Amino acid sequence: MKRTKEQILSAFGATLRAYRQEAGLSQEKLAAKAGLDRTYVGGAERGERNVALINIVRLAEALGVTPADLVSLSPPQET
Repeated sequence: MKRTKEQILSAFGATLRAYRQEAGLSQEKLAAKAGLDRTYVGGAERGERNVALINIVRLAEALGVTPADLVSLSPPQET
């Protein structure tokens, strides 16, 4: 089944939010670490932004994960 743009963006946002929360960071702190604006991070988490590759890399580095982790569209499993 082919996913819609909205489904992909929503899944990315949920994955980003889960990794951010797992890292114990607010949107503001993550944005600062990634060199992005907080509203950009919030929009990405809500599935409102089609995040550029360079920003996926910045977010991943700020979270201490790989870009592949973020684009897997699967939030980390709780342990």
